[in-house]
Amino acid sequence: MDNHLDHLPVLSRGKHRNPKRGACFMELASYLAGERWSDHPACTHPLLAALARLVNDNTSDDNRGKLLGLVPSIIGLTSDDLRVDATIALRSATTALPVAAAERQLALAVSVLAAEEMLARLDGRPSGQLSPPAAAALAQVPKTAAHARRFSRAARISEKGFRKYAAPNAVQLSVVGIVQACTPDPDTLLRELLTTAIADTTLLTARTPVPERAPAAV
Repeated sequence: MDNHLDHLPVLSRGKHRNPKRGACFMELASYLAGERWSDHPACTHPLLAALARLVNDNTSDDNRGKLLGLVPSIIGLTSDDLRVDATIALRSATTALPVAAAERQLALAVSVLAAEEMLARLDGRPSGQLSPPAAAALAQVPKTAAHARRFSRAARISEKGFRKYAAPNAVQLSVVGIVQACTPDPDTLLRELLTTAIADTTLLTARTPVPERAPAAV
């Protein structure tokens, strides 16, 4: 980790009025990006930022510091491409589905299928084809997957509805599913989810490095 990160505000849950009171993941990103202090900065894709806030707030205090090194990598990751929303939703749901409690699995399986359908539509691919991560996640819950397929055939969501409702719901359901799952180390799984979502978004946006700026006055 870079030495300059040692002197930054301490990561903690929730919103903070200023850096002296601490910072959540996205507030720290706004600080490093030189933006106005905010947990909704313009420097990051809204859904990726939502995932970062959820991971920050649902990680244990002892493990939150391990997220610090990820903050610079999220700066500059923004795009209007709906593929970004669909990919983040898919990554979240496929991560949570295998470990989530039974009562959450149907909603997560539907989220997987909705994200795959949206990506197929955007890419001009035939409907119903699954990526390897989606196929593997659904294969672990075959009865739930069959139920989800029947439900999904009856619902066709618009692109606007997917961005506004389905994708954010998938991310929130996934984080809650991981936190409440019977898994020995939810902190590591949450951190891995955020790490891979950042990597996915980096590839999709094909961004160039953003020069580091001095933090804005708060």
